[in-house]
Amino acid sequence: MYIIRLDDASDYADTEKWNRIEQILDKYDIKPIVGIIPQNEDDSLVKKYIKNNNFWKKALNWQEKKWIIAMHGVNHKYVTEEGGINPVQKRSEFAGLPLQVQKNKIIEGIKILHQKKIYPKVFFAPSHTFDYNTIQALKEESDIRIISDTVANDIYYNDEFYFIPEQSGRVRNLPFRVVTFCYHPNEMIESDFLELENFIIHNKDKFKKLDLNNLPKRKKSIIDKLLSTIYFLRRKI
Repeated sequence: MYIIRLDDASDYADTEKWNRIEQILDKYDIKPIVGIIPQNEDDSLVKKYIKNNNFWKKALNWQEKKWIIAMHGVNHKYVTEEGGINPVQKRSEFAGLPLQVQKNKIIEGIKILHQKKIYPKVFFAPSHTFDYNTIQALKEESDIRIISDTVANDIYYNDEFYFIPEQSGRVRNLPFRVVTFCYHPNEMIESDFLELENFIIHNKDKFKKLDLNNLPKRKKSIIDKLLSTIYFLRRKI
């Protein structure tokens, strides 16, 4: 099963590129996980793009057509150099912060999205980095019980949360049971769009709708743990 994940949706983004990827996904009836930044304060985005005052209307449209809405951090600002339990990067908005600080962040993010009538079902952190305090904060301050991240062969269940693995930053054939391809539309170039659509055309049957109400309650297997260990060892080399 293949899943598309879109990162860094906010009122500061490349509107043309977001429109283009939306057109491609709609054309093939693919419902992605889309990560919305509740209050974007990341200078690399805010200072680069003109504010789109129609963004929240667009986000409501995504929600109405059954795109899976995720809360992508809160303000997308990196405040630590921690990798947490998924150390894809050594920077984080969450990992390394005290539980109460993280709880306050989750409360703030949920409040902003709910004020916009956006109701996230999934969470993923900027740069993929979060820790056990992040999970506890989500558990205590939200009804989100699904995280899109970590490396594994399949979706797994642990400590009341479902983890949907994310293994690649572009489309390609991978031998895993569930594969998430993570795209940042703001950064995509022409060849990325062409590669994506061509891959979808040739693998359309693998892009199935993700049913959040029927996720498997399977434990993390030995294969999952082995894949994760190999992945992070390779990143260190």
